[in-house]
Amino acid sequence: MTSHTEKNTKVLLLGASLSTRNMGVGALASGAVRCIKKRYPASDIFLLDYGKEEATYNLSFDGRNVLVQLVNLRFSKNIFLRNHVLMLVFLALALRMIPSKGFRDAVLRRNPHLKRVFEADIAFSIAGGDSFSDIYGFERLLYVTLPQALVIAAGKRLVLLPQTLGPFKGGLARALARFIMDRAEAVYSRDYSSMVEAREILGLRGPSDKVRFGYDLGFLLEPSKPSELKLDGWPGEASVGVAVGLNVSGLLYIGGYTKRNMFGLKLDYKGLVTEIIDFLIRKKGASVILIPHVFGGKRNEESDSNACEALYRELCGKYRERLFLLRGKYDTHEIKYVIGRTDLFIGSRMHACIAALSQCVPAVPLSYSRKFMGVMESIGVEDCVADPCRMGRDAIINIIDRTFEERSLIRERLKKEMKGVRESALALLSQVR
Repeated sequence: MTSHTEKNTKVLLLGASLSTRNMGVGALASGAVRCIKKRYPASDIFLLDYGKEEATYNLSFDGRNVLVQLVNLRFSKNIFLRNHVLMLVFLALALRMIPSKGFRDAVLRRNPHLKRVFEADIAFSIAGGDSFSDIYGFERLLYVTLPQALVIAAGKRLVLLPQTLGPFKGGLARALARFIMDRAEAVYSRDYSSMVEAREILGLRGPSDKVRFGYDLGFLLEPSKPSELKLDGWPGEASVGVAVGLNVSGLLYIGGYTKRNMFGLKLDYKGLVTEIIDFLIRKKGASVILIPHVFGGKRNEESDSNACEALYRELCGKYRERLFLLRGKYDTHEIKYVIGRTDLFIGSRMHACIAALSQCVPAVPLSYSRKFMGVMESIGVEDCVADPCRMGRDAIINIIDRTFEERSLIRERLKKEMKGVRESALALLSQVR
């Protein structure tokens, strides 16, 4: 029998995007494609994700180009669109229930989106890394699980790639999570606390390899030098001392999607990052570079670029020649390159911190959910996590101070760790037949 590694395997990748301005989601998508190509070198990979139009992306890994096509789903009020995810789920169930080859051929001939799903050999879901949860609300959970339900309805193999599983606070959310995970062939978690919750939801008591650990696939993203770098206030060749990258989350800056401190921070976020800037510049003699990791115009309130711009306008006069702002358009590989040029990184977006750590740059994650601690524990730097949901200003500044002073030691620890992390992440799917 011909194995999937030898034949032209057709693979669906769910919950990932290569066109988003969220660099973390882009990092996961790129890492997942690279991981899939390692396991299935001759595969055709299709993104099964939401979008108004189909698109094709050209990625480069290890000197070869990889074309990835978007099979665009819709999630709108007009459920009769032929690529509406609910319509596709209904049609997939109908095709499974009505054993008529003529009916099946006629439906698939008229619906190329459904045809792509039925032609697939296997599907992998990554759910944006942290959206398989109701932490952002049940509607968001439903949004990311419907494509998984479509794959299940079509009778296709489903594997959940390393991600944060949960928390699932509501009963309906737990029931939906159980439905998906129970029907998945394997469930990978990027942290051990998620594994515990997943096993509990599935009712696993004894030994089982259904729920497995895997490193975050963002560790596989390769950096790429931008053709042009725009740094407001940069003094050219003048010495800037220790360069600290600071990622300010636009989502936290506005108080979350509810704009009412959605994540339960114990202190004002804007005030915290302002104090961090002052501490680094005045007390440690460092220079601070504001680095967005989620881009977007003024209409995108949660974009980091808006929050960084607002902070820079307010503070650049006070910290002249010590505070800088990264402007311009960059892809996820280029942003990783910029982050890798810093001496220390502090970030509220987890994949911005992963971009630093994977390049052996010491990082202090400003955590707003359990995903931060879980991923940092997996690489042994949990002592660098600062959690504004549990800690006050002094405790957070102390962690930053200690990490700043121990950055050389931490860099050496990371150099010993990262090679094995990347190798393990790349070989993740060797366990999948």
